[in-house]
Amino acid sequence: MSRLLSWIVRTTWSWARRKADVRAGSRAARRFAAYGEGTSIAFPPATIFGEPWIELGAHTLLGGDITLTAGFVPGLDLGPRPLIRIGDGCTIGRGSHLVAHTSIEVGDHVFTGPYVYITDQNHVYTDTEVPVGRQWPADAPVRIGAGTWIGANAVILPGVRLGRNCVVAASSVVRPGAYPDHSVIAGVPGRVVRRYDPEAGWTPPLRGSGAGDSVDGAGAMPPEV
Repeated sequence: MSRLLSWIVRTTWSWARRKADVRAGSRAARRFAAYGEGTSIAFPPATIFGEPWIELGAHTLLGGDITLTAGFVPGLDLGPRPLIRIGDGCTIGRGSHLVAHTSIEVGDHVFTGPYVYITDQNHVYTDTEVPVGRQWPADAPVRIGAGTWIGANAVILPGVRLGRNCVVAASSVVRPGAYPDHSVIAGVPGRVVRRYDPEAGWTPPLRGSGAGDSVDGAGAMPPEV
């Protein structure tokens, strides 16, 4: 009896999750500024609001427990342009957060691991007489170049501009600034530990063929920003 009950629960939950995913053409998808063909947000999400200011490209997959928020709180009029844009063919890992007050742009074919945090706003502590959480946050747009991979638990801070095909190592904290195409960024705070030059190739060189090459060499190159 217990096996049968367990099978029923698992089967029902699996069916419910498939049916509850937010898919293109659904009523939930129509609340977004754009929701491309073949795109899906897995069930259950964590927190999603400000959908009229969120654009999702085609064939993009967002994992369960995802947070997508545009604006401070639900129900605000945020103006004529989207605050979050995610391109085509992206995969955003389970439990990740995209928290936008100004602008977060994610290029095509960007992949992230689980629990990545991307935000364009941060608390300040200028006034020592006011609780930090009650001070007006500082905002700066974030741009993530096409083809970039961001490892699990990484944090992308306001003002980050990643070039194309960058790699961010797991658990790194990427500071504000511009990072060239094909940069490998690792550490807390994040530093460029490897980059590609069309003439010189990878610096430092990849080990062997580069297949499965891990992010190493921390401290071998100075930070770019």
